Amino acid sequence: MSDEILEQVQTLEKYLSEHIEGANLDVHPYEVADLLMTIKKIDEETFTQFLNKLPRELLAEVIIEFPKSDQEEIYERFGPKKLARLAGELNTNDAADLIQNIEDMDEKKADAILSNLSEEDRDTIEKLISYEENEAGSHMQAEIFEAHIDEKIGDSILRLKKMKENNEIDNVHHVFIVSDGHIFVGMVPLEDLILHGPKELYRDVINDEGKITVSIDPHDDIKKVVEAVSNYDLSVIPVVNDQGILVGRITSDDIYDIISEEATGQIYNLAGVNDDAEQEQNFWLISRSRAIWLGLNLFTAIAASLVIGIFDQTIQSLVALAILMPIVASMGGNAGTQTLTVTVRQMALGEIAGDEARQTIIKEVSIALLNGLLYGVVMGIIAYLWFDLPMLGLVIAMAMVANLFAAGFFGATIPLALKKFGIDPAIGSTVLLTTVTDVVGFFSFLGLATVILL
Repeated sequence: MSDEILEQVQTLEKYLSEHIEGANLDVHPYEVADLLMTIKKIDEETFTQFLNKLPRELLAEVIIEFPKSDQEEIYERFGPKKLARLAGELNTNDAADLIQNIEDMDEKKADAILSNLSEEDRDTIEKLISYEENEAGSHMQAEIFEAHIDEKIGDSILRLKKMKENNEIDNVHHVFIVSDGHIFVGMVPLEDLILHGPKELYRDVINDEGKITVSIDPHDDIKKVVEAVSNYDLSVIPVVNDQGILVGRITSDDIYDIISEEATGQIYNLAGVNDDAEQEQNFWLISRSRAIWLGLNLFTAIAASLVIGIFDQTIQSLVALAILMPIVASMGGNAGTQTLTVTVRQMALGEIAGDEARQTIIKEVSIALLNGLLYGVVMGIIAYLWFDLPMLGLVIAMAMVANLFAAGFFGATIPLALKKFGIDPAIGSTVLLTTVTDVVGFFSFLGLATVILL
């Protein structure tokens, strides 16, 4: 065994020893998962041995920390009964994710796992799985620390203590207050309870301290969760159905994951890359996903080349045009990308809606025109000094202003138009915008050169 893997093994054995003996119950599953992934890359057999050594409650938490492709590999190793026991150790939202991932691989195996769960757990997880991926309900936990509005604070704290001792709930920072029928009234931070005596009722807490009543519907788009958490500085948000009944909560760790997934998805989509495909280990699947967008880009590049072909005689008459025209297209492409990136990001944050769309277009066009005038003059002077042709400087200056105007206008309108038609603004925007700036840049530059110089 190499020194590298020996060191990793010794570290992991120490973690496991402390965990099993109870000396360090706070060992984080991420640390164990990180060590296991390092070992897996070096020695598959040692990796498998450690998987079998992990206590069930720790193994369940460790598995969900693995990359998706490695999770799928482990799901194939274990039978439905063992996977059901592992799911039973997880929070309901994590258990639902586990079974959902297995269902994507093998629907029969997922059904077998559900059949091995208790009736209560099965009903809860089936409800969570029934929500669409982009709905808030698919990310919520059913485990809630709630208290009736007429309950004594001391009684609820004793109940929370038992829940924590039995590992029934974690990440608790608020108490969710309900009335008869589990109707959501509001939530109060646990730290506020130290100001009240154990015999006081939650009704008095709400009346004295006020309450947080922000909530979301389980069918709301997940983006609404991010907006609410950001706007109200929340670490947890209650999920309340259309009848006012408290059905779950979305905690800070899941919110961070949602934000990360949203940001990652936008970056991939702007680059014409599929987020799900990039997580695959199969070389050909990744290649095929990228090839689709590259093929679309090829057609747009041909469109730009056809524009150049229209003016082939113009280019032959003045070779300087062939040297300068990439500059016009490049400036337009970069300006358009700036506008596109800012617009898509503002849309994702909910900062552009209704009349704000028009203001955004005006703002971006104005900025693009200002930069077009500035660099049009700069490039005009450079072209004049370079080729000693004053009118060539005028042509490239005018073309640059026109192309940056188009970049600002279409960089803002393309994502807004895609959203209006129900399409993710990040998908395809870059390819469409590049086509526009290339075509407008080449056409304006060569067209003006044909009219003015020849």
